[in-house]
Amino acid sequence: MALTDKKCVPCEGGVQPFTAAQINDYLTQLKTEWEVVAFHKIKKQFKFKDFKEAMVFVNKVAEIAENEGHHPDITINYNRVTIELSTHSIGGLSENDFILAAKIEQV
Repeated sequence: MALTDKKCVPCEGGVQPFTAAQINDYLTQLKTEWEVVAFHKIKKQFKFKDFKEAMVFVNKVAEIAENEGHHPDITINYNRVTIELSTHSIGGLSENDFILAAKIEQV
């Protein structure tokens, strides 16, 4: 099943974060390149024509995140938007992060 067909599930801890091998496996399921930061989070920067386009993108990401119940860290610098995904309750990456990344790639 494709990541975009899955739904994020609530995670309240008690599970182990993904291993390096699991992270690498899930990265192959994404359409674009995401940076892995210390095997703790994935990060991607998106560039737009201007601030307004960046904000349209951020609002679409916010809607997806709300629907999934999984929220990224978002940084906006004029026409650049950086998305960072991590499952804070487990201190690392889970399937939820890759599901949300795949859905963000569709925007």
